[in-house]
Amino acid sequence: MNDEQNTSVSENTTEATPASAPVSPATPASRAPGNAPRGRRPVRGGAGGERRPSRGGDRKREPRERAEFDQRTILIRRVARVMAGGRRFSFSAAIAAGDRKGRVGIGIGKGGDTALAIEKALRDAKKNMITVRMTKTMSIAHDVMAKTSSGIVAIRPSPERGIVAGSAVKIVLELAGIKDVTAKVLSPSKNKLNIARATIKALSSLKK
Repeated sequence: MNDEQNTSVSENTTEATPASAPVSPATPASRAPGNAPRGRRPVRGGAGGERRPSRGGDRKREPRERAEFDQRTILIRRVARVMAGGRRFSFSAAIAAGDRKGRVGIGIGKGGDTALAIEKALRDAKKNMITVRMTKTMSIAHDVMAKTSSGIVAIRPSPERGIVAGSAVKIVLELAGIKDVTAKVLSPSKNKLNIARATIKALSSLKK
């Protein structure tokens, strides 16, 4: 009896425990379809790595309209005004503007920042434009000399030499469109604003 009971107990135990199945390696966590494995970047534009055309790729940019006058900065400085509560600082700008076809002018503007000062100076330069009398070769007909404050400038024609000048004189001559001239600053002062004004005065005294 004991043997039969032990045999039945062992059979029951064998039936209760299922056969051990081979253990498969742990599968990695499911990734989202858009996520790439670490260390690699997903390919943009779909299969094949082709990039999608940009929405505005076929549109052509319209060329910007050229300004009527070219401008060059002659001088920018910070100025102070003494008030009851202390000093108030602002900026002063001197601008030369011209169309390179015989018109040129100089303007001065003041503002709380440089952009505002330059804008005011440009408007002032447009108001004070002069028309230079030039020859057919875009040069001047004769020698001229002028003085404004401490600035003294002499300009003379110089065929086939281009513009031989320095300081603010060259800026004014280039914006006026003048070619083949030689200029010289005769004053010991190096104030660019006075030199530019003397240049404008000399050009305005030209005769046909």
